Amino acid sequence: MDGPSSVIHCDPEILSGTPVFMGTRVPVRILFEHLAAGDRLDEFLDAYPSVRREQAVAVLELAQDMIGDCARSPR
Repeated sequence: MDGPSSVIHCDPEILSGTPVFMGTRVPVRILFEHLAAGDRLDEFLDAYPSVRREQAVAVLELAQDMIGDCARSPR
């Protein structure tokens, strides 16, 4: 994975700058909303076929890395 810009795109012309999966108009927050509601990743991917599994996994890995970085950073 190359970083957030390889899977997440923000453009003021697309959904007013809401972060979306690269190459789609699917907001990244929708993935987290589905997971929080108890949906499986496959259910999200079925509902949003323009998002590739690799993209969704990369976003989850980015979130995990960010949380890990916060836990390791001095306060």
